[in-house]
Amino acid sequence: MKKVRFTTLILLLACSLALTACGSNNKGGTNDSQSSKAPEGKVEELTVAFPMVSSAQQDIQLVEDAVNKITEQKIQARVKFLPISAGEWQQQTNLLFTSNEKLDLMFVNGSLYSGMVAKGQLVPIDDLLSRYGGGITKALGDYLQVARLKDGIYAVPTIRDLATSYGITFRKDLADKYSIDVSKLNTMEDIEQAFKTIKDGEGGDFTPLIPSGVGATYLENYLTYDRLGDGIGILPDYDNGLKIVNLYETDMYKEQLKRIRDWYLKGYIMKDSATNKLSTFELLRSGKGFAYFAALKPGFEEQESQASGVQVVTKELLPAIATTSTVTGAMWGIPVNTKLEGKAMEFLNLMYEDKDIINLFDWGIEGKHYVKVPGEDNVIDYPEGVTAQTTGYNMPLGWLFGNQFLSYVMKGKDADIWNKMDAFNKNAAHSKALGFSFDAAPVKTEYAAVMNVITQYKLALETGSVDPDKVLPEFINKLKSAGVDKIIQEKQKQLDAWAQAGGSK
Repeated sequence: MKKVRFTTLILLLACSLALTACGSNNKGGTNDSQSSKAPEGKVEELTVAFPMVSSAQQDIQLVEDAVNKITEQKIQARVKFLPISAGEWQQQTNLLFTSNEKLDLMFVNGSLYSGMVAKGQLVPIDDLLSRYGGGITKALGDYLQVARLKDGIYAVPTIRDLATSYGITFRKDLADKYSIDVSKLNTMEDIEQAFKTIKDGEGGDFTPLIPSGVGATYLENYLTYDRLGDGIGILPDYDNGLKIVNLYETDMYKEQLKRIRDWYLKGYIMKDSATNKLSTFELLRSGKGFAYFAALKPGFEEQESQASGVQVVTKELLPAIATTSTVTGAMWGIPVNTKLEGKAMEFLNLMYEDKDIINLFDWGIEGKHYVKVPGEDNVIDYPEGVTAQTTGYNMPLGWLFGNQFLSYVMKGKDADIWNKMDAFNKNAAHSKALGFSFDAAPVKTEYAAVMNVITQYKLALETGSVDPDKVLPEFINKLKSAGVDKIIQEKQKQLDAWAQAGGSK
């Protein structure tokens, strides 16, 4: 998911069945003899909610029907999709809870997870996992425990990039034009020299460094510390003996701000970064930048090149690390509205072990929305005459639905991507606080006040738009007046209790 660009939710869903060619190595696969039988016993209906970025999915009912041909046979259940616009996700799901409407399974944004549990919106699922979640526990392994709060597990992470490494992404054409060997850019000093080369060569108003997203700062994708969820009290070097510090008072932060301000004054940074409303891809396509910091993962170069239409290359600067936030960014849980907890878990389990279900969600129906590439087990393409723009079902964000490692790979992408991603997850270092989640409820008044101060100052400071020598002290003073020390004290108290209880078991 990386670093997965979430915050306000985004996503997808959908269809595809008849993937029986995956047969023998698909534990949950379908076959003709199964589909010819009538399901035994009562067939329950599950309402499954997820966010969508586009409502123009005219074939979504076909996908739902195809999923139900599988679920009726395997778990005696039907699913009813409840897609909700990503922009309205939080508002609409809150309405579902307050009105107690039927809702059996739902996507859970990791940033909202602990709050949903505190409000009693999710069912504890430890026992359900033991009874019906064998595919989930096997697929997630030790990462499952990262979702544990103090009294249980209430949601399970999707399987995708569960860690992140930090680095920088460059336009390949300009790197080639000025003979910049990206592989040798190992330090900020090296990168600054590359910026100087580009700035001198391109001249004019060209600025080498652009934001990694609308509203993003230049420090968000170069982290040498665990943000512990919100950045209000952090863990330096992902360890620090589990002693939390105020990021904004550290020498490290001050030095980073000075560097960013220096780059801004030298013309290396886009002057309107703090107010920019164009996406990174729009900026690249319009020729307005050379590089941007990013959270990396296997396949990232390919992903970004395809999305922007501009060939890019990347350089990892910090190795892969797993934190609570990277693991829990995208999850699934069972809401308290349900009366079908067991069936909901049975269907959720299929999303982690049944290849047919996953590829229906991710790609649609074989022959209609995609076709297998001859001679390839895991590679697909669009049918003749069909494109990503004209298909009746297009859900391009496979990290949303269960186990992405069961998904087919679109032609032109790395056919071995999921093996590489699995190795990336397994080889990533772990924050010492992996599995810890902060509950801000005891300091909710101070928390709201501090967040308002951060919103007021952070973007301007971390885009070089203001002088940190003047503005940083003011920022720190206002944080203290708002109660940041009380929040950090509470976070430390909770972290100590978590560690004493055994941490992430």
